Amino acid sequence: MSDNSFDAIIVGAGFSGLYLLHKLRGQGLSVRVIEMGKDVGGTWYWNRYPGARCDIESMEYSYSWDEELEQEWQWSERYSPQPEILDYLGHVADRHDLRRDIAFETKVTAAHYNEDRDRWSVTTDGGETLDARFVVMATGCLSSPNKPQFEGEEDFTGETYLTGLWPHEKVDFTGKKVGLIGTGSSAIQSIPQIAKEATELTVFQRTPNFAIPAHNHDLDPDYVASIKASYRELRAEAKEQAAGFTGSSVVNEDLAVDLPREKVEAELQRYWDKGGLTFMASFSDFGVSLNSNAIAAEFIRDRIRERVNDPDTAELLCPDSYPAGAKRMCVDIGYYETFNEDHVHLVDINAEPIERITAAGLKTSEKDYEFDAIVFATGFDAMTGTLAKIDISGRGGKKLKDKWADGPRTYLGLMSEGFPNLFLVTGPQSPSVISNMIVSIEQHVEWISDCIERVGKGVIEPLETAENDWVDHCNAVADLTVYPYAKSWYLGDNVPGKPRIFMAYLGGVPEYRRICDAVAERGYAGFRIDGVAGNAKVDPMEFMEQNEKVLALVMKERPEALAAFV
Repeated sequence: MSDNSFDAIIVGAGFSGLYLLHKLRGQGLSVRVIEMGKDVGGTWYWNRYPGARCDIESMEYSYSWDEELEQEWQWSERYSPQPEILDYLGHVADRHDLRRDIAFETKVTAAHYNEDRDRWSVTTDGGETLDARFVVMATGCLSSPNKPQFEGEEDFTGETYLTGLWPHEKVDFTGKKVGLIGTGSSAIQSIPQIAKEATELTVFQRTPNFAIPAHNHDLDPDYVASIKASYRELRAEAKEQAAGFTGSSVVNEDLAVDLPREKVEAELQRYWDKGGLTFMASFSDFGVSLNSNAIAAEFIRDRIRERVNDPDTAELLCPDSYPAGAKRMCVDIGYYETFNEDHVHLVDINAEPIERITAAGLKTSEKDYEFDAIVFATGFDAMTGTLAKIDISGRGGKKLKDKWADGPRTYLGLMSEGFPNLFLVTGPQSPSVISNMIVSIEQHVEWISDCIERVGKGVIEPLETAENDWVDHCNAVADLTVYPYAKSWYLGDNVPGKPRIFMAYLGGVPEYRRICDAVAERGYAGFRIDGVAGNAKVDPMEFMEQNEKVLALVMKERPEALAAFV
């Protein structure tokens, strides 16, 4: 092989890319990782905004494949802050000598499939062309910041910041008037921290978010020791949980709709006091029934009203236009209480739309605001945004961007028909962002590395029929739930012109794993290897756990959704 020829090229050096590099190197393959950043970390390299941290508990948001690392590494808090996660990934890179196979500060601009040679040509922004049999996109689900364009941005004379591309040096807001646009996850994390420094902070909100208290705290050494003593059992349990972390599967056999209101609220209070993302797992009908979900939504709104002193501000912070959990549920540390501070203000841009950025700050329909700095906490072009920026072409010069013009189409979220030997890690139509990302990443990396070992010097790609069936199945499962009733980045609603399609798989982490395992065990059912398609098939319904009570409730509320699912 030449210096520019490899068995596999991996795009991205976050959690996915690092583990995949380790796995493929262990199989004796020549591998090159291409990474835009100056170092490893992926989303944790770029997202350095104040207060950035994980919303999965530290002891579970970590690799399970290195047992010595599990025992040696010390997490400091219940929810890891960004610097600590970045240090962890840097330690992993050092521990396994991964950086020697990573090209940093390099951006992939194109990946073209050569049918004559059954290999990919990958072009970088430095003009280099690399050659590989396999290409794996480990580009992450939240790696392309979304920044709406505002008229007059070029006129502003102050400082501007984007949460998803935060400076690597500390930003000091002391003594400054700050405007912040957005109230999604990054805003909910950063607002309390920015408010500690700013003389004045004005938050511009379009849609309020539901947030559950984190009850974050330093980790007790005895607790950590108990987890480390039973890590194998914890990891096994997490893999069998709906979202890939302990407590994310519903254990309550009763439906909220069948119980007295006071009993439901008592259970909700118990989960609220516990804190974190297990809240919506208190009752299984919250995720599928609008009537049941309304109970959880009102419970959260009541807690917001208790935490925010001014009644008008509290109501503005209470979501009432979509079901609880249908947009990304957030975990907060002092977010609502921040609006009790005299120097923190909330502006509803539905009633007072932003008209333009000005030289001195920002103009709405009602007034002119003066700011020293403006922070855009406007989220991401999720799931497909990064892939859409790369010129990817497969068989016959087919462009992935064109194929996905009406929404992503994949088989298992792992590959897309017409693009042989091109893999996606936690791609659209896999559990990905609806799960503990590390559990889903490890499952994908292990499936992909096993597949590459099986294919060897051959070629694999999905069958169009299998892909169509999988897309239909993903849509049918999503339509059973309350998720489509919100305008969210899960459906691409935050990016103008993006097709509206639910982009993650909602069938559950353990069910999804069993489907993927069955596909592999049956000779990669639904795939064509070296031009030959096997006869075996995998019906996802074979692996779906059926909750008759829940299905009966869906039948009562939305029979058309259940008919499509069945």
